[in-house]
Amino acid sequence: MHLWIFVAFFAISNAQSNLTALTSIKSCPSSHSLCGESICYDPATQNCTELDKIVLCIGICGNQCYNPNTHQCFNGTVLSTINEWPQAFPAVTICNYSPFRYDTFIGPYLNYTNSLNLTNTTDTTAFTEQQALYAYDYLQYKLNRNESVNEFYYPLSSMLIKCVYNGANCSAADFVQFTSSTYGLCYTFNAQASHVNNGTIHYNNENGYSGELELDLYIHSHQYVPYLTDTVSIVTMVHDNTQLPLIERIGIQMVPGRKHNLDYRKKTISFLPAPYTTCSTSVTPEMQAMFNQFSGAKYAYGLEICFNIAVQTYTYDQCGCVSPYEWSSRYIIPHGTKNIIYANLCNISDPCYSNAANIFQGSLSISGDYAPNCGLECNQNVFALQLSSGLAPSSWYMNSIKEFVESSSIPLPANWSSTWSTEIQNNYVSLDIVCGSTLVVSYTQQATLGSVDVISNIGGQTGLWIGISFLSLMEFAEMLFRLIRHQVYLIREKIHRTRRKISETKL
Repeated sequence: MHLWIFVAFFAISNAQSNLTALTSIKSCPSSHSLCGESICYDPATQNCTELDKIVLCIGICGNQCYNPNTHQCFNGTVLSTINEWPQAFPAVTICNYSPFRYDTFIGPYLNYTNSLNLTNTTDTTAFTEQQALYAYDYLQYKLNRNESVNEFYYPLSSMLIKCVYNGANCSAADFVQFTSSTYGLCYTFNAQASHVNNGTIHYNNENGYSGELELDLYIHSHQYVPYLTDTVSIVTMVHDNTQLPLIERIGIQMVPGRKHNLDYRKKTISFLPAPYTTCSTSVTPEMQAMFNQFSGAKYAYGLEICFNIAVQTYTYDQCGCVSPYEWSSRYIIPHGTKNIIYANLCNISDPCYSNAANIFQGSLSISGDYAPNCGLECNQNVFALQLSSGLAPSSWYMNSIKEFVESSSIPLPANWSSTWSTEIQNNYVSLDIVCGSTLVVSYTQQATLGSVDVISNIGGQTGLWIGISFLSLMEFAEMLFRLIRHQVYLIREKIHRTRRKISETKL
């Protein structure tokens, strides 16, 4: 019985070691770094050696070595290229760089600053740098009173001159909107949403085309609130159809006066689920509450969103409020409770929220406690962009743009009649998003040992060791028996010889 327990334990331990074992870490020369766990990487040549074969060390393998002959990383990631046709056209998000429009913002804002004796003026034509200091305090005041600030933002209908997808006209109704704490209202074309395009997304083979979205936009920069922004542009991002775009971090600025071409190429990344990795697909209740604010789009789990909510939760536990600069992430579940709350924003001047964020990001124990399920996305679609641009608009297009601007809901500049041509050059932005290739590079992580392999390994090891142990014991017992029998035989023979000698001597 004890032998069986030992053998089973040894076999299971051996199988587990095959599943998770890594080769021992070696030391590398000072000019090299470790590639994976056991191979030295030379940054000068950008390759590392394994059994005298040159292989690459690349970031997509988690800085493990990659063998171009087998298209596989040493950590089990397989790289392949497939021809995906038809291919889902990605989502495209656009934001005006300035979140507020002056004509709707200035009146309520002056009422606020005058009521606090911060200013004493009713002049809406002048705006000083001193006045701009209180703009985000005013925003925090409005949001904490659950008052809408949408009236201060630029509606898409006032910016969208033209929208054409694969030769067919589209409109503002084909976009879903969400709120960015930096850019205000942003708009996404081809997001997965039940109320847009009959709940489906566009594919690049529609209407016999290969995937092209044309957008002509007008910025209305004369309505930018002075001193709040230092750039005039449209911010854009190409991303997955179910991804809530974190455009504040990875948005691309498109300057006016040009037609920009964005050539995208798709990559997919797939990680193994638990127990192989800590990747996640679970949308938490507070994350879903955050998504529900944004036009009913079907957003999926995101690592950075998960961490943002975790930071906000820790900040609330420490300060009783959350960061005023992350006000789109106000739905939280306080630590140790089960109910979702809509947290108040901290005052801009209160250092507590920034101190809490610093402590959270510098402590593994705190981040592990508040964000235990914030792993990488198990499946990601990434779009690499190649950008180019040319001067725009053409002279023959100027009158059409002029008619659009004059018919929009945004008031015109005071000297529009004499400067309209210059205004158009300074505010017109054109985007052309096209599918650069139907070839998709796929990074897929594969298990080196699956559940069936583990069971087979346990069975094989158990059978092997039981067999070896039984045979060895029988052979040892037989050998011992033969040795003892031989010794007994020798002793008996010696006794018999001694007796014969004694008998012969007596005779």
